Amino acid sequence: MLSVVIPTYNEEAMVPRTAAVIADVLDAASIPFEMVFVDDGSRDGSWDRIQDASAASSRVRGVRFSRNFGKESAILAGLSSARGDCCVVIDCDLQHPPAKIVEMYRLWQDGYEIVEGQKASRGSEGALHSLAARIFYAVISKATGFDMAHASDFKLLDRKAVTVLVNMRERCAFFRALSSWVGFKTAAIEFDVADREAGESKWSTLSLVKYAVNNITSFSTAPMQLVTVLGVIMLVISVVFGFISLAQKIAGQALEGFTTVILLQLFSSSIVMISLGIIGYYIAKIYEEVKSRPRYIIAEACGTDADGQSDQEALR
Repeated sequence: MLSVVIPTYNEEAMVPRTAAVIADVLDAASIPFEMVFVDDGSRDGSWDRIQDASAASSRVRGVRFSRNFGKESAILAGLSSARGDCCVVIDCDLQHPPAKIVEMYRLWQDGYEIVEGQKASRGSEGALHSLAARIFYAVISKATGFDMAHASDFKLLDRKAVTVLVNMRERCAFFRALSSWVGFKTAAIEFDVADREAGESKWSTLSLVKYAVNNITSFSTAPMQLVTVLGVIMLVISVVFGFISLAQKIAGQALEGFTTVILLQLFSSSIVMISLGIIGYYIAKIYEEVKSRPRYIIAEACGTDADGQSDQEALR
């Protein structure tokens, strides 16, 4: 059986449409499936729509977080709840084409254990957003050693890969990178990002920046190495100005004013503060990991499992 994991956040208008489209696609291909919607603390009527879809079909289940924990947590919660032999993660906004699920499933039947959905185009993105995305993926590709320039959350995972991901103990998980890091036999398919049918993107510029910083620091120590690079730069500058000052002293020439000194102090102080900020951010990450708080809290569930027991009863 195929489990379709659908992270959902303020997608009231899309939940019924998404459930219907995916069901039509998979029924036409004669693929046995279940859908697992994960409501990531939505503030609209998304959970009500998920409950309606679950009541209308025994193949639809849902879990609701006690608050917003983020998309990465929603994906892991869906994978933990899934019962299929393989799982597909797909966005609720249908910008990931459901028709590609069939192609992924056939590749899985051919023996591939991970099937990556790679973006052939990024859809109607702004130029600034597209530039920022390219920079982010260039950095994360360098850090991980995998080409993630066209990576997405849209992918199929065999049960073996799902088990590995779910059992990882780190709190700040980056699903796109971890699913590549675990290895296994991998294939890739390309897709074009579709336009939204309803609703608006939940990603603001600030949230995208926070997402990028969080994922880079959770998967790479590259920013820590930046501190070393900045220190070397400061050392070189100090040596150069030291030689200049020594030469002027020997020649009997006095420095004209304090402009150079002030600029050096401002520059060095900025480097020190940036370095402390980077180190402090990693210490904060360590603090989060050491506390070992749960990655998410499920407040409610709906749907029926294979034994006829409701997921809400199983939750209790």
